[in-house]
Amino acid sequence: MSKTTKLHYRDTGEGPVILLVHGFTGYSGDWVPFLAKLPNNHRYIIPDLRGHGRSINPADSYTHQQSAYDLYALMDGLNIDRFKAIGLSGGAMALLHMATRQPDRIDSMVLVSATTHYTPQARDMMANIDPDKQSEQAWAAMRSKHPNGDEQIIKIWKNARNFKDDYDDMAFKSSDLNKIRAKTLIVHGDRDALFPADIPVLMYKAIPDSHLWIIPDGNHLPVFGDFMEIFLLITSKFLSN
Repeated sequence: MSKTTKLHYRDTGEGPVILLVHGFTGYSGDWVPFLAKLPNNHRYIIPDLRGHGRSINPADSYTHQQSAYDLYALMDGLNIDRFKAIGLSGGAMALLHMATRQPDRIDSMVLVSATTHYTPQARDMMANIDPDKQSEQAWAAMRSKHPNGDEQIIKIWKNARNFKDDYDDMAFKSSDLNKIRAKTLIVHGDRDALFPADIPVLMYKAIPDSHLWIIPDGNHLPVFGDFMEIFLLITSKFLSN
């Protein structure tokens, strides 16, 4: 982790550690609706990813790989060697980097709306992200999550747009995924507009100890809303075993 990078995080509870990693453009507070119904006999580490929430991103760019390095530096600083994890979208992509680079440290993980690579439709959607064309509602939502000023929010949106030109950060092959040793639950919506359902199927086939849950009529991040209760039930059981 860069000397000038500062990650804000919440540390709550006692017991085996579960790392909760929000998605790109989100923040640690996104986990508040989940916390009350996740297993209460665990310790939860809940960071704001670099440049999100109260965390700092000293670079002009953002990669999920660098985010993974940040998270390992955080866990090292807390003297946490082994842990479980849940990641949402960009957070799940950071977990893929973590689990392939230090496979013995993550015991089990849940990947929600992850991808191995950016699809053409995802790149088209990224290309259309323009801070100057965001609605007041979008600005209000982002300001409620990211308190370091509008420049912080503009930087997040610009980095999201720049993903369209990145072919190195998310470029996982089956041989990479085969290195993962964590018991893995892959959760994906069958109507995900960014990453079609053949991607989680590929991940399921490549990760040795994996389980796949395709949510019907689910778009990107389908675990918010109607499926939250069942997601929490399944996830709690999965991580407790």
